[in-house]
Amino acid sequence: MCENSLMPRFLYTLLLYGLLPFAPIKLLWRGLRRQPEYLHHWGERFGFYGGVPAQPVIWLHCVSVGETRAAAPLVLALQARYPRHRILFTHTTPTGRVTSEQLFGDKVDRVYLPYDTPGAVARFLRHFKPEIGLILETELWFNLIAACHARQIPLLLVNARMSAKSAHGYGKVARLTEQGLARLSAIAAQTEQDKQRLQSLGAQNVSICGNLKFDVEPPADADALGTALRERLGELVGRNRPVFLAASTREGEEEQILDAIRAADVPQLLTILVPRHPQRFTEVGQLLKKRGFSYLQRSRLAHVTAEEAAALNVEVILGDSMGEMFTYYAACDLAFIGGSLLPYGGQNLIEACAMGKPVLVGPHTFNFEAAAEFAIADRAAWRVRDSGELAKAMQRLLGDAEARQAMGWAAIEFSRSAGGAVQKVCDLVRRFLR
Repeated sequence: MCENSLMPRFLYTLLLYGLLPFAPIKLLWRGLRRQPEYLHHWGERFGFYGGVPAQPVIWLHCVSVGETRAAAPLVLALQARYPRHRILFTHTTPTGRVTSEQLFGDKVDRVYLPYDTPGAVARFLRHFKPEIGLILETELWFNLIAACHARQIPLLLVNARMSAKSAHGYGKVARLTEQGLARLSAIAAQTEQDKQRLQSLGAQNVSICGNLKFDVEPPADADALGTALRERLGELVGRNRPVFLAASTREGEEEQILDAIRAADVPQLLTILVPRHPQRFTEVGQLLKKRGFSYLQRSRLAHVTAEEAAALNVEVILGDSMGEMFTYYAACDLAFIGGSLLPYGGQNLIEACAMGKPVLVGPHTFNFEAAAEFAIADRAAWRVRDSGELAKAMQRLLGDAEARQAMGWAAIEFSRSAGGAVQKVCDLVRRFLR
């Protein structure tokens, strides 16, 4: 390989080594200020692991919660198809790691993916010796890709999406991006737009497999758990109250959502507010208090009495729990999907649709562009531009049971019609794994 072709990754690696001494400081700060889990498993982040795997390894990299949940049906399919192998999850965030624990327990292994330095990556690959690797969505770690390529380990980018914003960012390091994409064994893009953007950056061997998140099946007990939650809420804060769910909200959005709640003329409205990141539970609770909203934490529902709850005159339930999103969807009458009022790119609306709930999204859904547009076209979801439109949509839908039911049926049909991505990805894996 010529010297010029090595230069982009050399500079990238040099930058990583320059930043590496600050990594423990960042982990310490996050662990002390936000999530204590960042204080654990530091060795893994530098490529040091215990426990040599006793079975051949199929490795999936899922950064955080969304990717891990999307991988769930794929993992089940791979376990059924390759029972001799062991699934290894790698994560970047503690919340992703916790999510895989909740979904699979000890049926899979999980570690943190090391920082993308050549030494750490080499230690990771030597230790686990994966027979194949699958990276979900848009994670490009250039030294990791190069190391798998050098060791002839098939590495696939699956459920791949590439927004215009991300494509512009990767385009700023075009030669590095082109080299990385070209070394991937195959890419399974979600949509034709994703495929075109990836190919414009230098990707090869790209096929369209759809979105794994469409194949997510709600847990068998989701409806029962939602009914139980709704019953408990009725006992504590009053029965027959309309329930609005603000799911996976991001920083700066809660203020707008609270404005919409105040503006909407919905008698006895009860809101379940679920921040996207658990480290923000306390912050959002403080915001509710500051804005004059009486609230009760989800974690306290089992312990508070009806008399105590009545004295609070509860307006909001703060969803300070992990792994209950399907339960929240089952318990609500109308769901707003966060990350979309401000330009965060939106969150997954497909889980709410699979539960048969009418869905509202904001103007910024570029991370789930195709899914949002299809859901709106199928009349399973409405788009609102701001808090004012959100208030009007809440008022209209929570006052019209027939409209909600029609949207709910449309949502179920929408979620069922776009499946099949798991089978396509499994077929792709079969090309590289005996």
